[in-house]
Amino acid sequence: MAIDSLEQGVILIVDDTPINLEMLFDFLANTGYTVLVAEDGESALSRAEYAPPDLILLDILMPGIDGFETCRRLQSNELTKDIPIIFMTALSETVDKVKGLSLGAVDYITKPLQHEEVLARVKLHLRLRNLTKQLQVQNQRLAVEIEERTQAENKLREQAALLDITTDAVLVKDLNERICFWNKGAENLYGWQVEEVIGKSIRQLLYAPETFPQLQNILNSLAEYDFWQGELQQLTRQGKKIIVASRWNVMRDEDGQPQSILTVNTDITEKKQLESQFLRAQRLESIGTLAGGIAHDLNNILTPILTAAQLLQIKLPNVDDRSQRMFQTIESNAKRGAALVKQVLQFTRGIEGKRTIVQINYLFSEIKQLVQETFPKSIKFSVNIQPELWTVIGDATNLHQVLMNLVVNARDAMPDGGSLSLCAENLFIDEHYARLNLDANVGHYIVISITDTGIGIEPEILDRIFEPFFTTKDFGKGTGLGLSTVQGIIKSHHGFVKVHSAVGQGTQFEIFLPAVEAAATSLVEDLELLKGNGELILAVDDEAQILETTTILLEAYNYQVLTASDGIEAIALYAQHQDKISLVLIDMMMPSMDGNATIQALQKMNPSINIVAVSGLVSSNQLTKTLRVKKLLAKPYTQKDLLATLHSILSLESRKSEKNLLRKRG
Repeated sequence: MAIDSLEQGVILIVDDTPINLEMLFDFLANTGYTVLVAEDGESALSRAEYAPPDLILLDILMPGIDGFETCRRLQSNELTKDIPIIFMTALSETVDKVKGLSLGAVDYITKPLQHEEVLARVKLHLRLRNLTKQLQVQNQRLAVEIEERTQAENKLREQAALLDITTDAVLVKDLNERICFWNKGAENLYGWQVEEVIGKSIRQLLYAPETFPQLQNILNSLAEYDFWQGELQQLTRQGKKIIVASRWNVMRDEDGQPQSILTVNTDITEKKQLESQFLRAQRLESIGTLAGGIAHDLNNILTPILTAAQLLQIKLPNVDDRSQRMFQTIESNAKRGAALVKQVLQFTRGIEGKRTIVQINYLFSEIKQLVQETFPKSIKFSVNIQPELWTVIGDATNLHQVLMNLVVNARDAMPDGGSLSLCAENLFIDEHYARLNLDANVGHYIVISITDTGIGIEPEILDRIFEPFFTTKDFGKGTGLGLSTVQGIIKSHHGFVKVHSAVGQGTQFEIFLPAVEAAATSLVEDLELLKGNGELILAVDDEAQILETTTILLEAYNYQVLTASDGIEAIALYAQHQDKISLVLIDMMMPSMDGNATIQALQKMNPSINIVAVSGLVSSNQLTKTLRVKKLLAKPYTQKDLLATLHSILSLESRKSEKNLLRKRG
């Protein structure tokens, strides 16, 4: 594998385990690096001082001096203090990472090592090391040649133009937090163009007020160590919250005085979402295992109590009434305990009932009747079922319990009334969607949505709502087993649950159930029927990869495609090709001009324009009414969703055109 000249260098691997040394040596050497090895800290210090490498991969747990002491000595030596050090360790405690970073390490790699991760981090830190050296040299040269700081910063930006080759956001700010440099990666990540941000406060652009204390801690760390790395919550131009892995370096002038701060940010929002799903699943599994064990033990305890209470009533029929009532109280409470244990078991593994083909339409009709008869009239209830809805194999009683739990929760969340909707639709989950959802598999699903306009759920407790005995209801008004039971039943049906909520706006639960398996050819046939007739589609999105995959998909199904990377370009293209464009597919969140403004501009040009909006928003009803778009597709959507949407809109337009033509001829 070829390595860019910017990244070539000598790597010293320090590890007391021969097999680790051998594996890393072979992998990095085969990748094109020059590799040196050392089996302990003393050897590493000698080799690094004799011939300083460009980067050190350092194990923590070693005989003699450990990795932390080795790192401290390397950083205190003038010959080796600037060598980037990446720790390799099986330890994961935060205190160990903080200790390593405070000693001067630039990164951590957790064992067992993944070769792709090792290579990515090595390349990144070698690149940063070389770029930092170049920027420091340029700073020193500019300080000698010119006195004015503005000219020095301009020269720095010219020399740093090569940073635009990276997809990471690279930016430089002065000591007053004013932006001096902003690369293409930063434009793509945050949505702000370079001319819009130079000279502005980075704190006001990218950070919410609640993150200011963390920023102050970072500045305090930079004052002591000249380097910081960690995770930060930031905001894009559209107000979207993102999480970045951030690395900060203090840049100094030739006199050693701090001059600016170089920051490299990598978007890890999607990665953190997947980690959150994984950790939530692990936590629920652990709680389920514990609850299941306790439930079994409680059953063993409750069984003789219940039996004894019933036997005493039979064997002692002549005891006084007070004693009989005591026996009945024991029996009644033992039954209540048994019922509670049954709910716990439903959470842990679901109750396996008789599995048959279940018609969701029938379940909905039962729920509708119960809601109309028992819910307050202040709650408006609606049902929407997609025509030709697929079926599922499951236990009708358990699925009925799931729906009842969720609609009752929705009712309780709307004490002053509101809207409650129950929807069901078919969905084919493709590989992309499955990658973003740990519990999903590629295949056919039915999605049941229960949406209310109630008080919503606070973000800090959203991850805990499926835990048994966790409840936000007042004492005595709930056991905290309703949602955990829902989770257990759906998991036993090999499905999964997703929840979206906003405080004061409402909550939506989505139940994904595997549909009865369709023939493999049916999907192909369905998609074949959804082919276009050569219509020209204008696709608008600021993500180049989305535009590329959308173009490939639509062209494969007999559409023509024009692409625009922002709203301004979209308006220009539409003005040029208005008579040929049949439909505009537009993302709602874009830099320069967002989807909202672009749609309004296009509708002024052509009030009857066909527009399909694309958004990650949970609720689209208000959006479609306000903007008068034909449909809103929620991300992530499948290819069948997109093709079906285009086909239905354009087919309807075609039929209208034919009718108008017939009227004119008549």
